[in-house]
Amino acid sequence: MRTQVAIIGAGPSGLLLGQLLHKAGISNVILERQSADYVLGRIRAGVLEQVAVDLMEECGVADRMHKEGLVHEGIELLFQGQRHRIDFPGLTGGKTVMVYGQTEVTRDLMAARSAAGLPTYYEVGDSVRLHGFDGTSPKVTFRKDGRDEEIACDFIAGCDGYHGVSRASVPKDAIREYEKVYPFGWLGLLADVPPVFHELIYANTERGFALCSMRSPTRSRYYVQVPLTDKVEEWSDDAFYDELSRRLDPEARERLVRGPSLEKSIAPLRSFVAEPMRFGRLFLAGDAAHIVPPTGAKGLNLAASDVKYLSDGIVEHYRERSSAGLDHYSDRALRRVWKAERFSWWFTSLMHKFPGEGPIAQKLQEAELDYLVNSKAASMSLAENYVGLPL
Repeated sequence: MRTQVAIIGAGPSGLLLGQLLHKAGISNVILERQSADYVLGRIRAGVLEQVAVDLMEECGVADRMHKEGLVHEGIELLFQGQRHRIDFPGLTGGKTVMVYGQTEVTRDLMAARSAAGLPTYYEVGDSVRLHGFDGTSPKVTFRKDGRDEEIACDFIAGCDGYHGVSRASVPKDAIREYEKVYPFGWLGLLADVPPVFHELIYANTERGFALCSMRSPTRSRYYVQVPLTDKVEEWSDDAFYDELSRRLDPEARERLVRGPSLEKSIAPLRSFVAEPMRFGRLFLAGDAAHIVPPTGAKGLNLAASDVKYLSDGIVEHYRERSSAGLDHYSDRALRRVWKAERFSWWFTSLMHKFPGEGPIAQKLQEAELDYLVNSKAASMSLAENYVGLPL
């Protein structure tokens, strides 16, 4: 078969790119290793910057998001037993974020792609291979339902995540990788219970970090920092709620409603960037090129900005016969990536308890947090990074 763009990965970045290209009249095919149900079952981020909201609108899939999503105008920082609010609109000239789960973003994009009858191949496993992207005639081969298939294309978009085939297909000497692995993980629990507060609470405590988040007014997502040696099966729901309660202020503790977990998992934290993000006619986007700690809520939003840059470049190529957008894709994307990496690293370092650092580390974090919430300049820096820097 023949298409203009072959997209590897049917997560939000791949689906978003496919929908934007379709709206521009550019043909594309998506290949996904897993089943559609598996993709929808992944519990991920839930905070959208304005750039992600704008792209959902551009794709024509924003109706449910605007109906069910929660506009948030701030976050609360909890330390030394007290909460302090960061007012986004007041500090950024009116900007906010939208709480709308990545699963719902994916569901909306899947539905739009299906309704448009666009070709998507799920459950192709590890059979995908990328060929010729260093020349002018790239192609993708894969196996589906016992048959060998081939897609000839003009460009390949690698949107298949950290463990995907796209980055792994690049010669080792053509790519440079930067990585920092953090010495703890996030134990997360999803439950159909009302959240303890209408905005996110980020907690710095002597027992470790905690986050109170939500997916809706009736569904909460909670996290506690745990050692990497912990196993999820060692944590009962009661044990999780007990530990979360210990890390909250009295008001939040009083409002904590317990309920059976719908999902529970431990996620390791890492900062990772691969440079460049273009290799001939292969372009990396999203987690295929970079990973951020979830503390700053940047993972999905960085994927969205990558897709914005990449889709604009591809559209420019076909409409204006110009390669400028694609030629500058990697540099433009990486400039924004590194700023988000810096913010996520800083926020993670500020809010978590690092093993072996002793009591002085806790006191220094509390001093910085005290400065942060009492300095307009420092609060403004946090707010403008959290709501999203300009493209």
